[in-house]
Amino acid sequence: MAERSFVEEVKKLRLSGGEVFRGEGILAVTKALLESGVSYVAGYQGAPISHLMDVLADAQDILAEQGIRFENSASEATAAATLAASVNYPLRGAVTFKATVGTNVASDALANLASGGVTGGALIIVGEDYGEGSSIMQERSHAFAMKSQIWLLDPRPNLPSIVDAVKQGFDLSEASNTPVMLQLRIRACHVHGHFVAGDNKRAKFTLKDALENPQRDVGRIVLPPASFVHEQEKVKDRWPAAVRFIEERKLNEFFSEDADDIGIIVQGGSYNTLVRALERLGLADVYGETQVPLYVMNVAYPVIESEVIRFCQGKRAVLVVEEGQPNFVEQNLATILRQAGSSTVLHGKDMLPVAGEYTAAELLKGARSFCERYERLAPLPVPAPVRKVIPLTEVAAEPVQPVAPLGEVVHARPPGFCTGCPERPIFSAMKLVERELGPHHVSADIGCHLFSILPPFNIGNTTMGYGLGGAGAAALNAPAGKRAISMMGDGGFWHNGLTSGVANAVFNKSDNLTIVVDNNYTSATGGQDILSSNAVNKTRSTGHEIESAVRGVGVKWVKTMRRTYDIAGMRDALKEALTTKEKGPKVLIAQSECMLNKQRREKPLVRKAIADGKRMVREKFGVDSDTCTGDHSCIRLSGCPSLSIKPNPDPLRTDPVATVLDSCVGCGVCGEVSHAAVLCPSFYKAQIVSNPSRWDQLRERVRAAVIGWMQRGEARRREAYAF
Repeated sequence: MAERSFVEEVKKLRLSGGEVFRGEGILAVTKALLESGVSYVAGYQGAPISHLMDVLADAQDILAEQGIRFENSASEATAAATLAASVNYPLRGAVTFKATVGTNVASDALANLASGGVTGGALIIVGEDYGEGSSIMQERSHAFAMKSQIWLLDPRPNLPSIVDAVKQGFDLSEASNTPVMLQLRIRACHVHGHFVAGDNKRAKFTLKDALENPQRDVGRIVLPPASFVHEQEKVKDRWPAAVRFIEERKLNEFFSEDADDIGIIVQGGSYNTLVRALERLGLADVYGETQVPLYVMNVAYPVIESEVIRFCQGKRAVLVVEEGQPNFVEQNLATILRQAGSSTVLHGKDMLPVAGEYTAAELLKGARSFCERYERLAPLPVPAPVRKVIPLTEVAAEPVQPVAPLGEVVHARPPGFCTGCPERPIFSAMKLVERELGPHHVSADIGCHLFSILPPFNIGNTTMGYGLGGAGAAALNAPAGKRAISMMGDGGFWHNGLTSGVANAVFNKSDNLTIVVDNNYTSATGGQDILSSNAVNKTRSTGHEIESAVRGVGVKWVKTMRRTYDIAGMRDALKEALTTKEKGPKVLIAQSECMLNKQRREKPLVRKAIADGKRMVREKFGVDSDTCTGDHSCIRLSGCPSLSIKPNPDPLRTDPVATVLDSCVGCGVCGEVSHAAVLCPSFYKAQIVSNPSRWDQLRERVRAAVIGWMQRGEARRREAYAF
């Protein structure tokens, strides 16, 4: 079950030539694939292209009509290796995954693919997750494209440009026998717009044709001596062919080329932001008509020397807008201009930030600095100091305090687990074990469970990659008084962790503990199904037990906790794994369904049932204010967003008491923690009944009458003691 369904939207993929397609960037990419005559598509989900995988999954009947094979790959490496089908056959194939982490995982397959080259068009669609909204290390795909000489497209973020980039990408790949990378930033993936659709095309040469007519070319296999020839072929044949294609098809764009003797060179993905900055400066209008000449590099690599020299000819200065570091494009342009003997002054990182996302605010400052330097804008006036006249009656008053920056006033709020997340009790139990056995080295992993490194849990020492939690603790397999703990999710387990973590631990006779968090989905990437999901999937095989796989590679000590919300049980299982005398790797599988996916599935059903007049019961926890001591240990051991504080109703006590907000989903962790940690018994469980039956109403009236009678008696006793 994915985070979002595109069942309705994918119907637009059937639009014919001449009809107007309106929708999101991700849908436009899928439509472009269909119009390009693609034969197969594969990929692994990850921001910001997770929804592309979801769209493809929901559109499988449409893909099947065109004879297109679609696979949810086991990893990015699996997806990239799928492009091997385009090496010997005129088959167009596309793969997609998150960059740069996905590109790193796929690097072996991509490097081999780029070395041998392709016959059919091979397109690698990467979600460029760089900048302020990113959750990964700050790197770009550009370096990998340059290293392996894979041509890199970076289209302007509007639907016609994105669709054209997909189609031209296949043509460029076939014209130069080179795989092509298409990078899409998050804004490009989710931009809305329209374009004139074309007809969906069925591949002329099909997968069936390839199977029935196998072909091989030893020269395409990366094996000496062919591998030595590949490098020369890249430089002498493929590169010139790519340059010719890019020039002839005019993939890069010139705007207002001769309007001034200064100009700006910008990668396509940053075009919208730059034009917005120029519009704010009065140098462009809302339609993109600019007074400053622009050279838009929709192909970020290779750089086309003839176009650069043409654009810079006769210009005093040019500003390069290249997001991130190192400044690959700027260095390349500097070399081209130097070798051409150009007198054009080149600016880039001297006027723009060396690293970081080029937001509208940053580009506004950089463009202003450039245009002011070359007298296209008047410098901003320095505001004169305002002289304040203070009446004599106020001279003795307190001086006016300046308003502090927002970051100094508002509390920092670290990201954390969702309300009711089944992973929270795992780390609550680990904190309880820590009180008894002391702290342990914890090798964390990519996934929701990585939030455990932040307050209130503060658990986790390192993280090295998706599914590499176990491998991250491999060096710490040594005789000692404590065992290292490694984490991985079920998605990471099937992606990489089974071999690099668990099997590696068996092979090297590790004595450490691996915790596999099994919440039924690859939750962090949007809730897609995996091998161990319980969901029935028409096109995928699910229901495969992680415990069976673990035992299959030789682990003897395996324990599965079927309900992570049982904190006392989790605590005892962890303690046993860390103290048992049995040698060899220990694996604890902690199972409970992702609460977000559970709520997505159940809430619509509950709303419909209530609307139909059916009796529905929802459980919610609360805190008895009279019992709560104000210690707040429950919050420190849980961190649930639904657990907060409120003023103490007792006038004799000043400490605020804990309270449960209405967003509570009734998972029970707060009460379980209080019980397992022997904290105050202030939690209670309540039932909220919608459409109550007559019996419910009668029982509630009797309960209210009895409680009211008891409360009145207690009030009378207190009143008597008061005198």
